[in-house]
Amino acid sequence: MVLTGRTALLAALGSLPVGILAPSWTGLLAANAPLSLAILCDYALAAPVRTLQFTRSGDTSVRLGETAEVQLTVTNPSRRRLRAHLRDAWPPSSWPSGEDQTASRHALTVPAGERRRLTTFLRPTRRGDRRAQQVTVRSFGPLGLAARQGNHHVPWAVRVLPPFTSRKHLPSRLARLRELDGRTSVLTRGEGTEFDSLREYIPGDDTRSIDWRATARQSALAVRTWRPERDRHILLVLDTGRTSAGRVGNVPRLDASLDAALLLTALATRAGDRVALLAYDRRVRAHVQRKSAGEVLPAMVNALAPIEPELVETDAQGLGAAALASAPRGSLIVLLTGLDAAPVEDGLLPVLRRVGRRHTVLVASVADPHIKEMTEARGTVDAIYEAASGAQTQARRLRTAEELRRYGVLVVDATPDELAPALADAYLALKAAGRL
Repeated sequence: MVLTGRTALLAALGSLPVGILAPSWTGLLAANAPLSLAILCDYALAAPVRTLQFTRSGDTSVRLGETAEVQLTVTNPSRRRLRAHLRDAWPPSSWPSGEDQTASRHALTVPAGERRRLTTFLRPTRRGDRRAQQVTVRSFGPLGLAARQGNHHVPWAVRVLPPFTSRKHLPSRLARLRELDGRTSVLTRGEGTEFDSLREYIPGDDTRSIDWRATARQSALAVRTWRPERDRHILLVLDTGRTSAGRVGNVPRLDASLDAALLLTALATRAGDRVALLAYDRRVRAHVQRKSAGEVLPAMVNALAPIEPELVETDAQGLGAAALASAPRGSLIVLLTGLDAAPVEDGLLPVLRRVGRRHTVLVASVADPHIKEMTEARGTVDAIYEAASGAQTQARRLRTAEELRRYGVLVVDATPDELAPALADAYLALKAAGRL
């Protein structure tokens, strides 16, 4: 039994005259006995909670930052009208801070033998699966003095997907891809390009592109046009170890890497290439492979949604072995990891040297824009020390990047907002150069 604030108010109002005019236990009993009887009758007339029936429907996935709607249908099979307050409990990260008190609570009235539908709006603040915890119902009597209360487990899950904010860069990169593909430009040359078509020679064209057999048949100079090769293999390797747990501004490094991986996937599939994903720290956390062009991006988004960083040092040898086992020879392997000197030089560099013999390797890393701000600090002694620290950090990252480049590894080091377009540009540059 749950007593309401109305009961406490009536008890206080009834006891006040007795305490002033006839202070005694007899007087208190005379004043509160009718109230106690009313409470018992009110409790007896409240609709039972245990017999209520619940079903759920609604969204099962939502992008981070958007709103999901989950419907809860309440059926009252009893013969009494249900007057209730209901709390649909979800994890705290299902709403922005401070909103859960209002978003999860509902007042409803369900006549006997009928049903009502409630809608809970979720606005998750983190990726991953959000599971409904329990439904708590407080059923009031007609007088509002007492209530029955009980809990019901009504399972439902909403998967919060990465926001993919970098998709705004996709149209401009697709336009550049069309230029490389020969749709808007007249000629593209490269070591790894495919023959596309013949066209008439224009002064200024590379004479090495002249097709002499076609020229003899047409009695006019004809040149070959080329396009980047299709059906190439790209393996995105996501380092989910401890370095990916660090936050750069308000964004975890892992989330910035996810966003860059999704943009590259969308671009590469439009280019006709095959994309696979491997997330690894000391074990395989996600693996997406052998998906068609229309399936790979949704499958990748779904696989990456629940992944959180593991606070362990990444096993570089295991990562390299898993990458070699997943990628056909001649693939582009994009490793999204940190450029910290110790992990790269001690563990990752020998692995990348071995992987680079069979594949083209590109390392993409999230840089901290605050480091650049530190290097520009001046004016006080503390600012000078801060600038020196920032400069030292930048110098170490540059040395690490140069060490990787000496072994033929391409490096993209950019801030969270710039990493996704920079990685897409590096991919297009490889296409333009005929290396992919």
